[in-house]
Amino acid sequence: MRLNRIVLSTVLVVIAMVAQVSVLARLHLPGAVPDLLLLTVLGLAIAYGHVGGCLIGFGAGLLADLAPPADHAVGRYALVLCVIGYLAGLAKPESGQLRTAAGPMLVVIGAAVGTTLLYAGVGSLVGDTAGAHVGLPKLVFTATIYDLLLAPFVVPLVMALARRFDHDPLTEDPTGGFGGSALRTRPTRTRTGSGISPQRGLFGRAKTMASMPRGARR
Repeated sequence: MRLNRIVLSTVLVVIAMVAQVSVLARLHLPGAVPDLLLLTVLGLAIAYGHVGGCLIGFGAGLLADLAPPADHAVGRYALVLCVIGYLAGLAKPESGQLRTAAGPMLVVIGAAVGTTLLYAGVGSLVGDTAGAHVGLPKLVFTATIYDLLLAPFVVPLVMALARRFDHDPLTEDPTGGFGGSALRTRPTRTRTGSGISPQRGLFGRAKTMASMPRGARR
């Protein structure tokens, strides 16, 4: 990943984590806690692709595993978000631009359900039963509802910031510009009665070829 992507992803993940722990977790909503961190990872994964989504998901999940008041095994959420980030990155459009909002919303629904199920599955494998008292069906339902309510405000904003601070190589033309279609053309020479008239070259300079008879040039 490029430096600008790493810096932007780190800043957004830290902000999402702080907001989730200090604000959303204190609302004491029934069932699951709105997962602002997951939505941030989804927005970055759709913007950067599956490789970036996998790396960002792992880093964000590890931060959630280590940040207080985490009460589960370290690495549990990192594994889950790594898988979810990779799968969400596969939904990146080839053109780099989304045509409708239906795609990201379907990704959010699948990620909310998949994250909850994977988190519970990994917990059962390692013997970590934190949160099992709530009930899996209730967790899946409430997590999906909360994430869908937050998604229209979070995912488009994250994707817009990702596009703002990153030049998409799909829009870069061979001349070094972005989105431009101007190609560098060679200057043309027009023949006059006894020679060649001076033409403008690069940077506006006139060529210093004198108009002289053809036979006089060596």
